[in-house]
Amino acid sequence: MDFLHFSENLVRLRREKKLTQEQLADFIGVTKAAISKWETKQSLPDLLILPKLSSFFDISIDALLGYQPQLSREEIRRIYHTLAGDFSERPFDDVMEESRKLVKKYYSCYRFLLQIAILWINHFMLAQDKIKQQKILTDASDLCHRIISDCGETGLCNDALCLKASICLLQNAPAQTIEIMKDLADPCSMLSQADSILIKAYWAAGRKDEADSFVQISTFLHLLSLVDHAASHLAIRGDDPAFCRETISRTKKLIDIYRLDALHPGSVIAFELQAAMTYAQNGSTKDALEMLLRYTDHLKYLMEDEYLKLHGDSYFTRLEPWFEQLDLGSSAPRDKKVIMESAVCILDHPAFQNLQDEPEYQKARKLITMIGGSYE
Repeated sequence: MDFLHFSENLVRLRREKKLTQEQLADFIGVTKAAISKWETKQSLPDLLILPKLSSFFDISIDALLGYQPQLSREEIRRIYHTLAGDFSERPFDDVMEESRKLVKKYYSCYRFLLQIAILWINHFMLAQDKIKQQKILTDASDLCHRIISDCGETGLCNDALCLKASICLLQNAPAQTIEIMKDLADPCSMLSQADSILIKAYWAAGRKDEADSFVQISTFLHLLSLVDHAASHLAIRGDDPAFCRETISRTKKLIDIYRLDALHPGSVIAFELQAAMTYAQNGSTKDALEMLLRYTDHLKYLMEDEYLKLHGDSYFTRLEPWFEQLDLGSSAPRDKKVIMESAVCILDHPAFQNLQDEPEYQKARKLITMIGGSYE
């Protein structure tokens, strides 16, 4: 019963009242040996004794027992995807209220709190006004802070720290993001070599299957990072057309070689959208429209059931068992309808203002609207 902390609580409460085991036993009407067994986790008290103990210490029975309900990964996954679907079908405030109630119920299930924070930052933009949006981001950040402060699991705390840094960016506080991430993401740190060391260790230990699995996962993640970094580089160096054109050319080749448009179209469309914006801002109308149509085609691809879920292929044969171990499994963090609503809004970005009269732009907009309409 790892979710109960009765023994620790009883010791703490008794000592706070400066009572001996014998004094507490006399009040409750049991032996000193019984108290000793309760405090050393050898046994639990009879149900009829719990109200006496809770009354004596003036706390609830749940608090006395230290009841901290935990959810399994499967339960967390189910709740997340149910709520994500609800955001596309039900009133936003109703779904937020339901998710807040679940946070209160499972406030000690840190893995669940992390996923709720992820849920909120994936959907906060659906709130009707900026004040509500900022409140949701603040609440998500508070959940991350609770995990970092109280959870003893290093990996989960690091995930919460990274998520908190992302929230700071959404709150227009890049200095805070830098402060949080500068040590974690230090390229000079030995941690940057961790995956390579582990792969070699698996191989040296004769654990070939684990080495093969981990090297595939690591390669896949590094490929996605390359595409993501390329999009960031376009935004950073947007005033250098020659550099941007070369970056787009190289990244497109990488996408084609590893077939990332089929493996992870979500990363590809994010890059293509940034590439279209960069071309448009530099006055390369033809290239911008071409990239926008590629974005539209891959968005349609993404919306197909087969590809909305993460999957491997004939080269990356060991990804799918890993996907299923993720807290959200292989499914997307947002519902299709929400994804399409965001896609339509993106076409109104100021970078595309000079393209709006172009037939290809109208074609892209019409296609995205049609795709989105199928999820109404």
